[in-house]
Formats: sequence, C-alpha cells, structure tokens
Amino acid sequence: MQMKRNRILQLVAGMTIGTLMAGAQTPTAAPATPDAAQAPAAPAAAAPAPPPLKFPWKIGPMAITGFVDGYYTGNNNHPTYSANGELNDLYNFNDRADAVELSAAKLTLNHDPAPIGAHFDFIYGRTNGLVNAGLQGNYIEQAFISLKPAKAKGFEADFGKFVTSAGAEVIEAKDNWNYSRSLLFAWAIPYFHTGVRTSMPVTKTETVGVQLVNGWNSVTKNDGWVTVGLTSALVLPKYTWNLNVYTGPEHATAAHGYRNLFDTTILLTPNAKFNAYVNYDYGENHDSVIAGTGDHNRNTWQGIALAAHEQFKPTMAVAGRYEFFDDVNGFSTGTIQHLNEITGTYEFKPPKLPQTLVSRLEYRHDQSNTPFFHKSRNEMVDGQSTLSVGLILILAPHQ
Repeated sequence: MQMKRNRILQLVAGMTIGTLMAGAQTPTAAPATPDAAQAPAAPAAAAPAPPPLKFPWKIGPMAITGFVDGYYTGNNNHPTYSANGELNDLYNFNDRADAVELSAAKLTLNHDPAPIGAHFDFIYGRTNGLVNAGLQGNYIEQAFISLKPAKAKGFEADFGKFVTSAGAEVIEAKDNWNYSRSLLFAWAIPYFHTGVRTSMPVTKTETVGVQLVNGWNSVTKNDGWVTVGLTSALVLPKYTWNLNVYTGPEHATAAHGYRNLFDTTILLTPNAKFNAYVNYDYGENHDSVIAGTGDHNRNTWQGIALAAHEQFKPTMAVAGRYEFFDDVNGFSTGTIQHLNEITGTYEFKPPKLPQTLVSRLEYRHDQSNTPFFHKSRNEMVDGQSTLSVGLILILAPHQ
C-alpha cells in the first residue's frame, strides 16, 4: 500500500508538470525574482517590478538594506511548554505558539560583481536559531564572494555560504506569498550550503549551474567528500521552470551513505496580477553501510505543493497554498505519516508606505493520518489550526 501511494503521488506530480509545460509560450525576458541572493526557484513578485533603487545607504562600496519581521500565532491546540516547548508543530520561523515573537531582524551588505562582488546577510531572531541550529554564535545567513568576468558571457561563480537553490520559497517571509513556510520548505530540503556555486546562460531563456558544497546545512565537513548540485532555470513568457538535483555523502564514516534530492518548481505568470506554482520534492537518505554486512537503511520522503497569488490592488493581495507530504519512513518529521496542509493569506500594505511596511493575516490547518500534534499538556491529536498576524518593516532606500 505504501508503494502504491508513492507511485500515485509521483504520477500525479508528473502529469501536473507535463500539463503545465504543454502550455508554454514563446521566449521573453525573465520575470523579476523576489530576492536576487535567494534561490532561483522562489516565486516572482505578482506586482510589476518597481524601478531600480538608488542606494544612499552605503559602507564603502557595499549597499545596505534590511528588515524586521515580527508575528503573533495563535494555536487552537494551545500546546504547553511542558508538552513541546509551546510550539506550533511542523512549523519553522513562526513556530512559537500563542506568543508575540521576533522572527528575524536582518542586515544585508551587497556589492554586485563587476567583475568582483560580495554579499553578506546578518540575521538575528528565531529564524537564525533554526537556520544555524548548532552553530553557536553564528548570525550569518549568507556570506560569499562573487566573480563575474566581463567577457565570460554571463558566467558567475560564488564562493562561501549561500542559501539552497531548492524549493519554491525562501527564508525571508517578505519574499514569499504566504507568511508561514510550507512543509516542503521546512522538512524536504536544506536551508543552506557552503562551497562554490556557478551559473551560466546557455540560451536566451535557460541558465544552468553546478555546485560543489559541504552537504546540507553544514559550514565544514570532516570526511573530505562533497555534495554535487545541478541547477537549471528555464524562463519563458508564461512560466518559469526550475530544476535542482543534489547528491552526496552525509555521514562522516568510512562507508558513506548518500543523501539525494530531486526538486522542481513550475511558476506560472499569465499576467501581472495572478501567479501560481507547482512544487514537487523527492528525497532519500542512505545510512552508512553496516560494518561486515554491506547493508544500509534507506529512508525516503516526498511531497507536492500548489499555490496561487492574486494582487487585486497595489496595496492588497491574497494567496492560497495546498500541499501533501509523505514522510515514508519518519526520517524528516520523526514519525511515519502523510500530511495535508492548507493555508490562506491576506496581505495589506499602507498606501503611503507600500515598499516599507507589509502586514499579513493568515489561517493555516495541518492534518496528519496519525495523532502527531500536541494539544494542551499531554494530549495528542491528528490536526492543528493556527491564525497568524505578521508585520514586516523593510529598511531600504526610497525610490
């Protein structure tokens, strides 16, 4: 039965992606992405791109931007501190239940490569505690040097720590359609890598890249082996197709076990107001080979997410997201389960401060096929509903 469910999920994902690709139009320029330093698979902003910023805020050649993101999330299960630390189960970043919390305060220093550049993201708050878990005192989300030779036909290489190319969402809530991050973002893919990544336009519409990194969410690696990442971004007038594959050892022993990830996103851009995407992830982790047997454990997970965004006024937008996630062996969430999640988000920007202040009101429901969610002090239930209010102050130069 489990194999049958996996087969059905893969078939649905393949049919959905194939149908969407069949509607492709003729090539045109790429739509603007929400944050150039983030993964290329992130959904493009629904509203028309604003004119380029002039940067009066500088430290030497480095342009300065930033934001402060705070929230309140109410949980109908009201989990207590003794139950699970008073958290919204399966959430990341806005995972504190029934409390006002600082999600992130971020400062960015950036100098575009011409031909040499640099990028630094310093982050503080709950987001940093989860992204850099176990890295004590590390408040760096990204730090890399870029090289883009003038005569290299668009080739660029980044050296250092950078966010993953996988996924349809990014770490910063302001650059996503919904306030909370999806199950796929939280449980199917890594946050960041350390190493080198490259990108090269091979046609007017497609850019490909190769990455050599120290595995998932690692700054250093003690076994000398690297993870290889292969990326592709195909940009057409009505859709963008991103494909990412990561494969490499994740265990510091003589008999390395590989972890593999296949990630693909199709972003639909039929007009300036309405966007939608389909995101599919499949991952597997092979434990190190058991000494003297040659055997190893294989854990898999997969999921699909569908989301839509409508910018019905310059200051107001709505977004919805549905996803199914199957943790086949319990490797990702710690429990063998399959999950359904649905989210609805309303966004409002004050007319006089549309580029400075973003507020969001969001309802979300997560449902499992097993009692996974903490309720009150010691009860376990199969569902969880939350209501979140997020407020994001963007610190950037005026137009």
